[in-house]
Amino acid sequence: MSITPKLTRFDLTMIVISLVIGMGIFAAPAEVAKSSSNPYLYFGAWLLGGAVSLCGALTFAEIGARYPTTGGFYKVFSFCFHPAFAFMINWVLVISNAASVAAVALIGAEYINPVIMPQSLQNDVGVKIMTISSVLILYIINYLGIKMSARTQNVLTLFKIGMILIICAAVFKGNIVRADKVIEYHNNNGISAFGLSLVAVFFTYGGYQQTINFGGDIINAKTNIPKAIFFGIATVIALYMLINFAYYSVLGINGLQQKTTLAATLAGVLFGAAGYKIVSLLMFVSVLAFVNVNIMANPRVYYAMAEDGILPAKFKHVNRQTQVQEFGLSFFVAAVLIILLFAGSFQKILSYVMFFDTIGLSTAAVSIFILRRKTKHLNDTGIYSMKWYPLIPIIFITTYWFVTISIFIENPRAALICILAFIAGLIIYFITKRSQKTFTTP
Repeated sequence: MSITPKLTRFDLTMIVISLVIGMGIFAAPAEVAKSSSNPYLYFGAWLLGGAVSLCGALTFAEIGARYPTTGGFYKVFSFCFHPAFAFMINWVLVISNAASVAAVALIGAEYINPVIMPQSLQNDVGVKIMTISSVLILYIINYLGIKMSARTQNVLTLFKIGMILIICAAVFKGNIVRADKVIEYHNNNGISAFGLSLVAVFFTYGGYQQTINFGGDIINAKTNIPKAIFFGIATVIALYMLINFAYYSVLGINGLQQKTTLAATLAGVLFGAAGYKIVSLLMFVSVLAFVNVNIMANPRVYYAMAEDGILPAKFKHVNRQTQVQEFGLSFFVAAVLIILLFAGSFQKILSYVMFFDTIGLSTAAVSIFILRRKTKHLNDTGIYSMKWYPLIPIIFITTYWFVTISIFIENPRAALICILAFIAGLIIYFITKRSQKTFTTP
């Protein structure tokens, strides 16, 4: 049973926004400030990050338009390079995505637990109960159908946008809480420090590339995918610049360096003692949106792998009525729940996610050069083609490799572990293919 397109351009735009806006914008600005010696470098990092991310969004918009298919992030690698390379990249990303979802869900539960749980459950056990319950509720919603998932995502995303706008209103209050003490966090090496600040910035901007996994779900995909990606990432850039301006106006650069609960601080400026409860609820909703969109997106990668015979055929089974990959969805949620049982030991995994992403995204962007050559017949059919090609993808790829090198210099051990994980994926692929040949040989 193949997947039938049911999602509109608005649905995909909301998905783009939710894939990008997770918890990062409420924590990463402090890390960026620690690597920035002045406001110009701070805002320069966010502006450059937004501009480069827009270049990436335009690149992936054309990739999605030229090759619209379910599980596109896997299929594009397979089509342009080799199935082995596609599996090597995607198997690590799927694992890291499950770990990220588990960790973010845990953070959301930690925010909401003191607000709604009884005193006896305001502990690690209560947090685990809240986290698992939230994931299971979203699993049930997603199991009911792709349209139900999309409607839930639209509501959560609009709520999240409203949350950011409310927090930004703190800039109009007179209660400035700038820190007086100056602490020099930034690195003496300007280029290195700027590169490290971009790590946090790109982590906050990442996620939009997963929209090409919905190529088979989108109505009129060749037109709607590029437009949804462009409008989605443009909205994110505007919201990020707005909330960073609010952070800086209220806290100053030194206050940003010393604060970790940025959103809570701004909410306190607005609402006083009630600010903590309000921002806890809003943070929890933001987490639900991030978890839900990942539950929607990741099973589509399994579908693509199953089509290529790398995963069992059960992963590509789609319910005719709901358009849900029931087994693939259940498998991903089960992975998240298993990771939650060991969430404490999985926190360090998140420090490796950005290294995976920079390699995966920059390599995926390279596929546009191959796609342009392989899909020349589409050039005069009204398909989306980015302006200023090849400058746009070159800017994106070059900047991401600059960030990759910065991570490697700062943390070579993490980089080595990530490289070994990629190699392990390659080995697993060839073992799987050899086993299939042995099984089918008479």
